[in-house]
Amino acid sequence: MGSHIVHFEVTGKDGKALQRFYSDVFGWKLDTNNPGGYGMVRDAENSITGGIGDAQQGTQGGVTWYVHTDDPKAALAKVEKLGGRVLMPLTQVAPETTIALFADPEGHVIGLM
Repeated sequence: MGSHIVHFEVTGKDGKALQRFYSDVFGWKLDTNNPGGYGMVRDAENSITGGIGDAQQGTQGGVTWYVHTDDPKAALAKVEKLGGRVLMPLTQVAPETTIALFADPEGHVIGLM
């Protein structure tokens, strides 16, 4: 199988309010037991995880989906070759997790994981 979506993220000005909203609408149980209170959505029935929380300072937030790829460096090189731009280079965020962010040619933000 090729690359596939493995994670989504919803961020905004009031992360706690967004957590309540999505939890109430979809019945999601959010795990906020982490620094910053980022609400992780995990469901054993589904292969995709998600996170809901505050936007990074200076941004409005938004919705981002993350794609798993076996070679993120090569994927980022393709992004730039095909008219996209790297917004955040490959960054280790947990012992076994690295992420990167890029914008497609129209400015949509996509994550790699």
